[in-house]
Amino acid sequence: MVTFLLRRLLSSALTLLAIVLLSFFLMRLVPGGPFDQERALSPEVRQALEKKYGLNDPMPVQCLRYLGRLATGDLGPSLSQPDRSVNRILAEGLPRSALLGATALFIALLVGGLAGVYAALHHNQAADYAAMGLVMLGVSIPSMVLAPLLVTLFALTLHWLPTSGWGTVGHLVLPATALGLAYAARIARLTRGGMLEVLRQDFIRTARAKGLSEPAIVRRHALRLGLGPLVSYLGPATASILTGSFVIEQIFDIPGMGRHFVNAATSRDYTLALGTVIVYSTLLIVLNLVVDLVHAILDPRIRLE
Repeated sequence: MVTFLLRRLLSSALTLLAIVLLSFFLMRLVPGGPFDQERALSPEVRQALEKKYGLNDPMPVQCLRYLGRLATGDLGPSLSQPDRSVNRILAEGLPRSALLGATALFIALLVGGLAGVYAALHHNQAADYAAMGLVMLGVSIPSMVLAPLLVTLFALTLHWLPTSGWGTVGHLVLPATALGLAYAARIARLTRGGMLEVLRQDFIRTARAKGLSEPAIVRRHALRLGLGPLVSYLGPATASILTGSFVIEQIFDIPGMGRHFVNAATSRDYTLALGTVIVYSTLLIVLNLVVDLVHAILDPRIRLE
């Protein structure tokens, strides 16, 4: 297990370095710059700004200087917000995006997990068909379509929840639900498939022959292995939820990481856009590593491999 962890940490560090280098050069190659405004700047002013931020140096020099700052945890100054650093901007937006993503993932796991287990335990019965029908409906409706429907029903018609903004628990309910329900459908399908595969195994039949009750069989034996496919999916699901929150944050006017990334892309703010990419990439790499470790704990066969 220690060798596995060290190997994964090394590969994760190399992956993050490759992402940083690729993102750095791709952003510099995109047409336009951070000082291309509606009102053209004079050549003297533009040259002074580029000198201040080191943008007139050769690109390899800029890259090495940025990596040196990054090694100390400094993401540099924002080019579109000169009075604020990238670290400060992301420190304000990250907790909001993390709370939104964590709540959406909790909703997805709760709704999808319960629906999948229930459908598996009632295989080929009316409850199974009803649950899977709702699952297919959830898969077919993307979050960007579901969000306006929820706003229309619960905010504009029933007046139960606010339409947009941030600051209270009520502001979190609609965006987290819209983001989480689409993934709840996929989780339900994976949970149902994994549970059905385990429930057909010989050791489950042996447990039933020994007189164990169905809830005890599910709790002690089936869930541990039946959730294997779900655990494997949590890494990509977390990535999708984080990137999907970009759209949800725009719809519900949430001042999170998604808004900063969109604003940085439109204003050609190299440092802010790259800082957002680094933070998200680090989160995804760490979460995928945690998923692999949890999967190895749940299924001993992975440790043997």
